[in-house]
Amino acid sequence: MESRRKNNQIALDALQQDIISNNIAEGLAEEAIQMVFGAGNPDADIVFIGEAPGKQEDAQGLPFVGAAGKLLDELLGSVSLERGDVYITNIVKYRPPNNRDPSPEEKKAFLPYLHKQLQIIQPSLVVTLGRHSMEAFLPNQRISEVHGQPKRMKAEVSTEEKTIQLVVLPLYHPAAALYNGGLRKTLLEDFSRIPEILTKIHTA
Repeated sequence: MESRRKNNQIALDALQQDIISNNIAEGLAEEAIQMVFGAGNPDADIVFIGEAPGKQEDAQGLPFVGAAGKLLDELLGSVSLERGDVYITNIVKYRPPNNRDPSPEEKKAFLPYLHKQLQIIQPSLVVTLGRHSMEAFLPNQRISEVHGQPKRMKAEVSTEEKTIQLVVLPLYHPAAALYNGGLRKTLLEDFSRIPEILTKIHTA
């Protein structure tokens, strides 16, 4: 297990270097302080995917370290998890200027690298946080209608013509819950289902 973890980290580090070498989203890269590739257990059972780094993330080079990150830590704790147990990343790996939403072109440019991250880690469950990351896997869905409902799907890894099987759980973004107490309750309820969903995946 330790060797798999080590090999996965080596593969993730190489993938991060590929993004730099291939000048992905060059305009974003020039304006950002640094890339925020992802952090956590490279052999995690659960991968959490947000949309793009914010100001704090750009400064520290780590995902979800601002106010939304504190809430994410609280949510993880509610199901007896901590950051070291899971892997956390975003679709877009550089902060968009002024915290604007990532553009469709930016998301499309990074999607093959996100797929490769998932292919390396091979999680049992992918948890999308917010609309942007949900749409990368479940297009034409409304988060208000599908949050908390696991979906089994296939994701094409476009650069290698490979398909990976995923179970995707769409959730609201923690940032949205900072301004809406009702959403905070919904997020806690949706998070509380994660252990049960994992058990079902493992026994299927």
